[in-house]
Amino acid sequence: MRVLHPASPLSSDIAHFFNGIWILSCVIFALVAFLVFWSLLRYRARPGRMEAPRQSHSHRALEITWTALPLLTVGVIFFFTVKIMYSTEPDSLPPSPEIQITGKQWWWQVQYANGAYTANEVHIPTGRRIAVWILGGDVIHDFWVPELGPKVDAVPGRTNALWLEADRPGIYRGWCSEYCGAEHAWMLIRVIAQPPEEYAAWLAAESQPAAAAASPDAQRGAELFRERTCINCHAIQGTSAGARVGPDLTHVAGRDTLGAGIIRNTPDNLARWIKDPHQIKPGVLMPNVKLSDDEVRQMTAYLETLK
Repeated sequence: MRVLHPASPLSSDIAHFFNGIWILSCVIFALVAFLVFWSLLRYRARPGRMEAPRQSHSHRALEITWTALPLLTVGVIFFFTVKIMYSTEPDSLPPSPEIQITGKQWWWQVQYANGAYTANEVHIPTGRRIAVWILGGDVIHDFWVPELGPKVDAVPGRTNALWLEADRPGIYRGWCSEYCGAEHAWMLIRVIAQPPEEYAAWLAAESQPAAAAASPDAQRGAELFRERTCINCHAIQGTSAGARVGPDLTHVAGRDTLGAGIIRNTPDNLARWIKDPHQIKPGVLMPNVKLSDDEVRQMTAYLETLK
């Protein structure tokens, strides 16, 4: 289980608490099982023994013990639960988050303080705690990356917050853990933790406008993007496309996956997605715009320049 392999101080607190509860539960189970089996053996029926075992009533010390011990156990669990809640959640809503994540059907929009956008991939620097806002764009979603911290609901009309922090570089997978519709299972999130210098370079590059189309196919693809309904849903910085219904495509060719993790981002897969996204992700809200094979090739050539 990834939740048992923490990669941040936040998830470490949760994992240690989970381990403690698990060990305590095993001890209680073992004690109860021992008492049950001991009673079965001690008071089992025997040949020639017909009388019932001696009955005890009003054993005050025993009654106090089996009342006090569960209360003490629950009290200890409650104390550490509250302690961990305070250690893993922001004390108050940060006034200006470094990252804002919005859950939508069925993908994640990620916006950075410098104006950069990504989809389904969150980049963070290692060794530093990042303030993140979590919002819902349509229905209730739930952001959860087990190795990095707790779950946080993404609720329409409400802003929640969490800290994101990673001890070491790596790619940490997460999910939407609140059922949100037909493609809930394919609403994946990837948190990519990078060394601070690498993260700063990536963030600066991500805020730059899209590269101009160079080849004839790419130029025709850019025209098709403006002429078809693509421009009504997607934004590409540096062009007239500024809609925020679907993912920002300014640097789409630099992402690892398409469709919130359902397929790898390769030229062939990108062409398949453009041709008919419903064949890959049934129920996806992106329409099939009925492009010809030549138009799919040209659109793919254009989007492949957006790195």
